[in-house]
Amino acid sequence: QVQLVESGGGLVQAGDSLRLSCAASGRTFSRYSMGWFRQAPGKERELIGAITWSGNTYYEPSVKGRFTISRDIAKNTVYLQMNSLKPEDTAVYYCAVRNSDFASSRESDYNYWGQGTQVTVSS
Repeated sequence: QVQLVESGGGLVQAGDSLRLSCAASGRTFSRYSMGWFRQAPGKERELIGAITWSGNTYYEPSVKGRFTISRDIAKNTVYLQMNSLKPEDTAVYYCAVRNSDFASSRESDYNYWGQGTQVTVSS
């Protein structure tokens, strides 16, 4: 089992920044990719970005240029730096890990999920 714990969510104003963390513990994969998803009220959960084992990153167009994914392998932690936040970024944010070199946009491709952290951006 792998446990993923997100932290760093909160209530901010439009234009502010937040950094989410996703700390992994338990069983570790030799090679893995991490995805960040979000689910806004009344909408389906969607992939907004990912980082592969090799360090390549992917971003959904609506967050590209504002959000940055990074990681600290020694700490088994992945970060989502969110800048220039907008009200439409309001959602529950989830991290997920996939036992693969490659990221995926499909939820079913991820093996373990965090519990989610709420991000609320006021206008």
